[in-house]
Amino acid sequence: MTSELTRSVPGKYVLFDVDGTLIDAVENQRQVWGTWSAQYGLDPDEVYRVALRTRPMETFAKVAPDRDPRECLAALHELEDEDVRSGVYSAFEGATELLSALPSGRWGLVTSNYEHRVRGRFTRTGLPVPGVLVDAAAVTEGKPSPVPYLLAAELLGAGPESCLVIEDAPSGVKSGLRAGMTVWGVNAPVAVDGVHRHFGSLREAVPEILAYAT
Repeated sequence: MTSELTRSVPGKYVLFDVDGTLIDAVENQRQVWGTWSAQYGLDPDEVYRVALRTRPMETFAKVAPDRDPRECLAALHELEDEDVRSGVYSAFEGATELLSALPSGRWGLVTSNYEHRVRGRFTRTGLPVPGVLVDAAAVTEGKPSPVPYLLAAELLGAGPESCLVIEDAPSGVKSGLRAGMTVWGVNAPVAVDGVHRHFGSLREAVPEILAYAT
């Protein structure tokens, strides 16, 4: 989390999810969970299916209930950090143009990942990092709780009604909706339940997001 709390400032704000929305990391996540599963003798497809719907500690409880969850988490973190250093991934088309054009102080990131990994991926893909970045360590309740998005809005000095959330996954969409924000979905073949607008790709949404923000 990188910012100080500010007073509410009139205007429009945009809050982005990261993985699957700005950064294409699907194969990276699958490979990380596949390697983790192999270490514990588990079915990688089943583990990944569960991991897509739950936070890591919840995943461990479901797929490896007899294992020490702290040990499981440490092993996963080691693999994820190595992926940041050596994995192959890219920003979605339009991401660089979009983030570079948004007014400073009017947008932020809300991720279930950790800040150092986001910064590492953004550095490698050339994406700018905003002043507000709410990560997994910043909140006690992750998506689909509204807490992460509400915290990001507070840090930006924005009211929920002034915020546009850009998401790709059901848990993130629910988080934004529960926070009382407008939510647009991207990078999915069909609309996630509840989104106010749906775009098949981030590229398609770029002009509309810029029009909203500026």
